Amino acid sequence: MHQIDFDGAKPQCLILCHTRELAFQITKEFERLGKYFLNLRTETLYGGVPVVQQREKLTQDPPHVAVGTPGRVLDLAKSGHLKLDQLKFFVLDECDKMLEQNDMRDDIQEIFIKTKHNKQVCMFSATMTEESRGICKKFMRTPMEIFIDDQKKLTLHGLSQYYSQLVEKDKTKTLLSLLYKLNYNQTIIFCKSIERAKFLNDILNNMDLPSIAIHRRMSQEDRIEKYKEFKEFKKRILVATNIIARGIDIERVNVVFNYDMPEDSDTYLHRVGRAGRFGTKGLAISFVATDDENKILTDIQDRFAIKIPSLPETIDQTVYRNN
Repeated sequence: MHQIDFDGAKPQCLILCHTRELAFQITKEFERLGKYFLNLRTETLYGGVPVVQQREKLTQDPPHVAVGTPGRVLDLAKSGHLKLDQLKFFVLDECDKMLEQNDMRDDIQEIFIKTKHNKQVCMFSATMTEESRGICKKFMRTPMEIFIDDQKKLTLHGLSQYYSQLVEKDKTKTLLSLLYKLNYNQTIIFCKSIERAKFLNDILNNMDLPSIAIHRRMSQEDRIEKYKEFKEFKKRILVATNIIARGIDIERVNVVFNYDMPEDSDTYLHRVGRAGRFGTKGLAISFVATDDENKILTDIQDRFAIKIPSLPETIDQTVYRNN
């Protein structure tokens, strides 16, 4: 932000994200910090909202910083409403997730070509495969690679992790029991499919546990509204698919449930990382009901060189609450 020339061409910074919620969150952070910078303008660009409105804003008052998803950004660049030839900074957040998807990767490559070569390129990821690393280097000239932590270790300081071995039909009963017993601020419950997330959300609300759900089949307006509702602490329980497993920061979340185990160890790391952020304490509980889920649990422990213990009868709240 200190390197933006407020009298120069716009935009000077483009940030790409893999979900609309993450783009919305990043824009809000720029706005929060931007109040200390005179006339800083940001714009969020993603699908699900009328493209005509975005074209008008970009034409009438283009932003210094544009944050968006690859599909909509490419559409606006192709139409000439989003100018990319004067960028100083080109940022990909959760780049490995975007580069895994062929259509998104193609969009990013086309956007990259339109930005020319007078910018700094930054790609961020908490987990990076060799394949993704190789693709990143194709985008970059003489790249510098910076490792924050040893990725072989699960470096989630302050996060207590447990698993519960049970049968599938007991998942909901066990979850309800824990929600009544645990002293949580806010909690996110991850499910493996949209149908299961919707079904579980209905059950919780019927049990007088007011919750909200976020998944890809919701309209964009509804998704962002639900995200804001949870972010602003109007609801304490969020049921979700992997759509918010990466990058989303909710300060008060201190308990995460894997109602269904994730498909791999990377996704586990991102999911449980929603709790215990900002140097606070947190708790992650994973339900293990099938041979496949047991295998994933083993893979997680092997990869990150940790031992996840079985869920005890009682959990001392001081391990997941800060006060």
